[in-house]
Parts: sequence; C-alpha cells; structure tokens
Amino acid sequence: MGKRGYVPEDEKQFAGTQLEQLKKAAREVQFLLDQGYGVKQTTTFVGNHYLFSERQRLALARTVSPKEWIVERNRKERLIQAENNLPKTVHIDGFNTIITLEVALSGGPVFACGDGTIRDLAGLRGTYHIIEQTKKAIELILHQLDFLGIENACFYLDAPVSNSGRLSSLIIECADKYDVSVKVQVINDVDRTLEQRDGVISGDAIILNHCISWLNIMPKIMEHIESVWMIQLQ
Repeated sequence: MGKRGYVPEDEKQFAGTQLEQLKKAAREVQFLLDQGYGVKQTTTFVGNHYLFSERQRLALARTVSPKEWIVERNRKERLIQAENNLPKTVHIDGFNTIITLEVALSGGPVFACGDGTIRDLAGLRGTYHIIEQTKKAIELILHQLDFLGIENACFYLDAPVSNSGRLSSLIIECADKYDVSVKVQVINDVDRTLEQRDGVISGDAIILNHCISWLNIMPKIMEHIESVWMIQLQ
C-alpha cells in the first residue's frame, strides 16, 4: 500500500548537521522574506548557497512565512481553546488535511511552521491513492471535530485528482460513527472556494492568506499519533 511522504534520504537530510544548517538557513530565509523578497527566489538563493536538495528547499518554502503574513493569519484564526469562538460549520481542505496526517502516520517528516500550522512535503500532482493510513487520518479529523463540538463539516476534494470519488465515499463511511454532520463536495476549484469561506481547515498558505477565518486543529490531532517525526526549523 505504501507510505505517504516518506523518502529514505530524509533520514540524512533532516537530521544532524544537515538539520542544523536548515535551521540556520530558515533564519536567513525569514530575514529576506521580511525585506519583501519572494518565497521562490529566496529559497532558491539560500538553497543554492547551502547546496540543499529539492526537498530541503521545499521544507524551507513551506515552513517559513513573512512576518506580515503570520500576523494576518493569526488575526483570522478562530482559537480552538475558546469554545464560544468556534463556528458551527467548518470547511475542510480534504486532500491537504488528510495527506498531512497520512504522512505523520507513515513515519514521514512533518514540519511545525512559523504560522503555527503543520505541513508536509508530499506532493499531489493529480494522482492520489488510498493507503493503509487513510481511514485512520479521516477518523482523527472527525474525532477532533466531535471533541470541539462542531456541528457540520464539509470536506472539499479536487475533482481532477484521481480517486477523489473513492476518498469521498470513505469519508462518508467513516462519518457514521461521529456526531458531526459530514458532507463532501468534489469540485474543480477547491482553493478558490475555500478562500471565500469562514471556518476553514487547511495548511495551504495561500488559502490561509485569503479565507475569512480558519481553525488550526492539526497540532492537537498530532498529539494522538505515536512517534510523530516533527521537525521545527524556527
């Protein structure tokens, strides 16, 4: 069935002296982003200097954000510790959220990012296959929503991605055991739809920049997974 987001080279690239270099590079990337340089040009420039691999550069790009973006995301975050602040309905970036948990459950590296979210390095380029960890990932999300007292949840899945229909069926099947009322929408433009929603659950930086408000449930969910390989560069 395979492991999501696990590459053997990660054992060297995100440990020891390589990890220390990445932490130093993250500080340099942060400085340049705060001066107004773009993420891609900054991670390319710093990555070239340290001779980083593509995955190491991707880790920098997904982990570090300009401080002005972080301030804006913090302003829009609906804190899960404040129950009276929570929306009754949440809108979930399905593939984004499930894949991050699949990676953690598979023993792949996940990253504690500067904006408080947790992200992974797994790519979704039009192909997706349900793996052994998929059902557990869905159940972890639904369990957390139940715990928070969320009444309604809508998962959004990208229609062009393979097996989106199968994943939709699995989500509905898993939802039977929980109090939260679950719907799934398989649509063509998930990102643009979520950018207009309130109560979004996603780790996608662009969605978080544009949505009305969002919930950061991933750190709490990770507490229920044994032996998570969590990397913090900042």
